[in-house]
Amino acid sequence: MSQWLTEKQSEYLHLSTKIDELIYSGQSDFQKIEVAKSKEFGIMLALDGVFQTSEKEEFVYHDMITHVPLYLHPNPERVLIIGGGDGGAARECVRHSKVKEVTMVEIDGKVIELAKEYLPTISVAMRENHPKLTVRIGDGLAEVASKTDYYDVIIVDCSDPIGPGEGLFTRAFYKDTYKALRKDGLFVQQTESPFMHQPLIHDVFEAVSEIFPITRLYTAFIPLYPSGMHCFTIGSKVYDPLNWEPNRPEEFPTKYYNYGIQKAAFALPNFVKEVIKK
Repeated sequence: MSQWLTEKQSEYLHLSTKIDELIYSGQSDFQKIEVAKSKEFGIMLALDGVFQTSEKEEFVYHDMITHVPLYLHPNPERVLIIGGGDGGAARECVRHSKVKEVTMVEIDGKVIELAKEYLPTISVAMRENHPKLTVRIGDGLAEVASKTDYYDVIIVDCSDPIGPGEGLFTRAFYKDTYKALRKDGLFVQQTESPFMHQPLIHDVFEAVSEIFPITRLYTAFIPLYPSGMHCFTIGSKVYDPLNWEPNRPEEFPTKYYNYGIQKAAFALPNFVKEVIKK
């Protein structure tokens, strides 16, 4: 009998993928976690029925949530990742020679445990205890609230704004994030699909704009996510992505990111511009 893993992307739209095996299904203290071996995407991770990552296409998301902010900042020595329990963002951050310390704060230790076991190519920096990387099980909200003038770049690699990720989409969080950043710091957050989640994108952009002097949106095309079109929001104290010029050589090979993408990702379709208008 065929097995399928399905994400309900809206009341009227579902994405299903045929699987060979449901490797793990269980409930952590925070959410339902599923790991499956799929025909199309390889090993996949889903949280509360929402697809998070897969072996086949993870490089797009992880390249874009890390390299865009890290190459925008000319000297990103201290990096905080909030969430990111699969380890992909950490894997990419530690590749930058400018980066000296990466702190990853993930609320659900079970996600880290399963990623290490079943997603070894994504979780490699965690599995190998990379010397730049410190992993803590804890609350990202508390981490930014406890810091002042400390991080150069904060990467909010969170799940959807429900359950454990809900508090990461609030003005109070963005104010604490601003405080936790150094005087030329910046942060990035995944902010869902421009087709499927327009009210959320507008509200986040408006909230960040009230706190950060520079707020920009950029896009990437990720097959696993609703509609295939995804976006990220940057709040920056000094550096404007629209005025960016290369400040150092590309240091390592990437599968999606390059310096052309760094600029092009901020060229928004008109309907997306309408979403974020005041």
